[in-house]
Amino acid sequence: MSEAKPVPSSEPVRIGIVSISDRASSGVYEDKGLPALQDWLSRALRNPVSFEPRLIPDERALIAQTLRELVDEAKCDLVLTTGGTGPALRDVTPEATLDVADKEMPGFGEQMRQISLRFVPTAILSRQVAVIRGQALIINLPGQPKAIAETLEGLKSSDGETLVAGIFAAVPYCIDLIGGPYLECREEVIKAFRPKSAQRPVAG
Repeated sequence: MSEAKPVPSSEPVRIGIVSISDRASSGVYEDKGLPALQDWLSRALRNPVSFEPRLIPDERALIAQTLRELVDEAKCDLVLTTGGTGPALRDVTPEATLDVADKEMPGFGEQMRQISLRFVPTAILSRQVAVIRGQALIINLPGQPKAIAETLEGLKSSDGETLVAGIFAAVPYCIDLIGGPYLECREEVIKAFRPKSAQRPVAG
């Protein structure tokens, strides 16, 4: 009688979540970015996730310092930011993100704007970027919780068919390619795309 093959377990992942807002960081109003990010990621991923949350003001040097700390010291595999990506004078998140980049990944920003343009023409004013630093992927997301979910998850029809792919569908394979953990998604939230040669059995 052959022995049963052990069921693979999901790899743990460490994710940095950064909300960038002068007013929320100073207590003028409640931050909604960090709860929105943590809620969506907890629903989307099967992996055990450790979150590293940060709430900071719109200061370019501080944003860059925070991103370096999350990748280099906290060893995050993925860092998602929210806020500070518009054209206002205090919106410096993209500049700070590029300050810490080894490589730029322009497709993420392009796709986020395509998704948001389905809802508002002012989506062309958004400047989100994504970069690789070391073995981590850093992505700037919009500032509103609704827009965060839309850009990560994409757009679906009333019967659940994908109309526009969300950016998170490409995140697991990107992290594979830079040497990070194998991210597994719950397909009812987001279906990750990988070439067949890169797919593993689903963990139990």
